[in-house]
Amino acid sequence: MGKIFYILILASSLASCQSEKPVRKYPAQVGDIKFDEKIDDANFKRCIPEDQYRYQYYNDSNGFQYRGEKIAIIEKLAKSDIYSDKKTNGYITVRFLVNCEAKTGLFRVKQINNDYQETVLDNELKNKLLTFTKSLDGWIPKEIKGKKIDYYQYLTYKIVDGKVSEILP
Repeated sequence: MGKIFYILILASSLASCQSEKPVRKYPAQVGDIKFDEKIDDANFKRCIPEDQYRYQYYNDSNGFQYRGEKIAIIEKLAKSDIYSDKKTNGYITVRFLVNCEAKTGLFRVKQINNDYQETVLDNELKNKLLTFTKSLDGWIPKEIKGKKIDYYQYLTYKIVDGKVSEILP
């Protein structure tokens, strides 16, 4: 009887053993943009390795860093005459990385309606705003503790009746 009890205990403890699963590697920060060879420029280089922390544009007291500030972007957009005939309403956000040389890459776009639900407002307008955002060349490199860094930036275009009514942030 003792042997049977011992065998049952041993069998149940062996059955409860599980093989170790590999630890899942999470991004250094929520929202990190991973390189995608299908859509990203292979010549765009990060200054900080991909697995290290990326700063957001607001991580230092200088905030938004563009030559001429946001007004320069607004003026350039006004000259571009970008609009949609579809009279759509919502938001188009373009998020990207500015590297330590003030070059931009890893662009991602999200469209939402006025109820903040992800949707497709207008792909033609989205592509025009993406091209416009890629053309902006006045980004200023950021430094933290004397070291130039990469940082994430975004521009959100508020769309009212098919036209950009405001740029956020």
